[in-house]
Amino acid sequence: MSSEDGTRGGGAAGGGEPEQLALVREAVRKAKVPRAKPRTWRGAALAKELPVARVLVDKGVLHLDRYFDYAVPEELDADAQPGVRVRVRFGAGGRNVREGRREGGSLIDGFLVERVAESDYSGPLAALAQVVSPEPVLGPELLGLARAVADRYAGSLADVLQLAVPPRHARAEAVPMGEPGAPPAAPEPGSWLRYGRGEGFLRALAGGGAPRAVWTALPGPEWAEEIARAVQATLASGRGALVVVPAGRPAARVDEALGQLLGEGRHALLTADAGQEKRYREWLAVRRGAVRAVVGTRAAMFAPVRDLGLVVVWDDGDASHSDDNAPFPHVREVLELRATRDKCGFLLGSWSCTVEAAQLVESGWAAPIVAGREQVRAAAPLVRTVGDADLARDEAARAARLPSLAWQVAREGLRDGPVLVQVPRRGYVPRMACARCREPARCRHCAGPLAAQDGAGALLCGWCGREEGGWHCPECGSSRLRAQVVGARRTAEELGRAFPAVPVRTSGREQVLDTVPGTPALVVSTPGAEPVAEGGYAAALLLDGWAMLGRPDLRAGEDALRRWIGAAALVRNQGAGGTVVVVAEPTLRPVQALVRWDPVGHAVRELAERAELGFPPVSRMAAVSGPVQAVAEFLAAIELPPDAEVLGPVPVSAPTVPGSGAGSAAGGARARLAGVSAAGEHWERALIRVPPGSGAALAGALKSAQAARMARGVSEGARVRIRVDPLDIG
Repeated sequence: MSSEDGTRGGGAAGGGEPEQLALVREAVRKAKVPRAKPRTWRGAALAKELPVARVLVDKGVLHLDRYFDYAVPEELDADAQPGVRVRVRFGAGGRNVREGRREGGSLIDGFLVERVAESDYSGPLAALAQVVSPEPVLGPELLGLARAVADRYAGSLADVLQLAVPPRHARAEAVPMGEPGAPPAAPEPGSWLRYGRGEGFLRALAGGGAPRAVWTALPGPEWAEEIARAVQATLASGRGALVVVPAGRPAARVDEALGQLLGEGRHALLTADAGQEKRYREWLAVRRGAVRAVVGTRAAMFAPVRDLGLVVVWDDGDASHSDDNAPFPHVREVLELRATRDKCGFLLGSWSCTVEAAQLVESGWAAPIVAGREQVRAAAPLVRTVGDADLARDEAARAARLPSLAWQVAREGLRDGPVLVQVPRRGYVPRMACARCREPARCRHCAGPLAAQDGAGALLCGWCGREEGGWHCPECGSSRLRAQVVGARRTAEELGRAFPAVPVRTSGREQVLDTVPGTPALVVSTPGAEPVAEGGYAAALLLDGWAMLGRPDLRAGEDALRRWIGAAALVRNQGAGGTVVVVAEPTLRPVQALVRWDPVGHAVRELAERAELGFPPVSRMAAVSGPVQAVAEFLAAIELPPDAEVLGPVPVSAPTVPGSGAGSAAGGARARLAGVSAAGEHWERALIRVPPGSGAALAGALKSAQAARMARGVSEGARVRIRVDPLDIG
């Protein structure tokens, strides 16, 4: 074989070396040339233009919330563009320097923010270790929004970007994306004609305007189609639209409505249960501009929609709109920031109305979209109440824990359709209230909620910790207090016994139903898990109202009304025989608002009272929680604005976090993440309140103090948790 190779080679090359041997020698010569190592790029030449990359490292700690400069090797010059994901060496120190390059340190992820010609740092720079993907996922608009959110909530930019940019999936990046379709035609007003300013709102969006509105939707299933029409009007102007809903079930309804109006492939659905690859593929389609409309749950609030013309948030009072990860941003506030920064339209819609929504209207930032009273009466069911006096006289209520009126309404409703029974979740701990007029008992110093101490008759404020003696109701003068604990599970069991021949379906934490047939059945549901009935429910029973009204929370009345209206909106209108029975004291403001179907009036009155007492959202508030000594040290070190007021600290009760029992490390971690103490830990919480206009100063002070503590190397057990604008302040 050798002689044959030599003969063949000699014939071809005129007696020279065999061709294959020459190729091998050439490869050996090339291999001897020193090459840069990808780990450090030692000896590699730098990029000829803009050789310095500014990188945001994914550390998520406040004292490192800035950009770090790295050298760009020539081999990475083409891929190392602003917005891409990179990996860098971090924490090497200034001693480990070779050939003018800093080496060593752990390999961590980051985002390349920009390329510059020179670094502000005079020492040696480490080189970029790797460009993870050439896909630019962090544009300047998203970066600016993330920075604004981090500053508002006293958090780090890296933490916000973890919420804003989904994890990478290589297969999804390889999928080619098409061009966006031509803008659709402007939609017909449809059911928007039921609202006084509805048609004008759609016309402004279709004409390229940026209207801002707080929309109180009429009861019924039309809300999803109405949102879809607003999105279509925005797309008709050549712009994009973003819709954020609290959960996957309403997202599916808006998704279906958009598919019917726009056709398939014209919008993206971003939900957590879609899977990593599918969700990232949909997100990339939005970022690349292949689709201009997005509907999704909480994380979709950062979706990089091009030429954004409208942002929509549905049911902003739902707790799911507040992220459970630092820095705990709220969808409503983030979309307000986007509407202001991008000068686009804003639509906040709900069957109910939060105090924050009422403030947007009162301040003039947004205009109201509401229906006339005639339209409300035609669309709403009949609401009837059962108070304490009725229960005391009702033999059936004492024997079976089901009032006679509720039993009669359920029996009549079961003749031609399903009946919804809303039962409060277990674990609600009621606050103290006047036994005569039911006015919540509040502290005379800070107006915080009063709670009875275990085994003692004294009352303690849940905000400032002061003890209250000799309390008297400011409304009626009574000194008698009331607290009521209701067994929700037992109530649901009694319903099954009261109607033994009727099928009973349940919807709650273990299993949430999406829809139920329109045939007679009892549907027992916890708040927020109510399935949609075909043709609407014939009736609804809202039981144990005190379990929701008595929660130790500033938003107890507002939240109870929102949950009641959310269930009652699924019931047929009064003309079709729809009836709702609410078991709660009829003189209470939330109950009266439900009877009149006037959530806006309730929110306006709540806003006026909170303004008088200095409650959020009129004031800005932050919660600082952690071990006793850590909270004390933090409060002593922070430089608060001169108009700040510190309430507390007070002990934080044991959390109701699943799996947070003794011996559960995961549960303890979830509890600490939520800003409460895990079982066996002794934590305190202080509330810091500032008047309007000082919110940015408060956030800056909190961030500076926390960064200083972390820079000193505070242990995990001595850290404090900061939450700006907490949902639950007692």
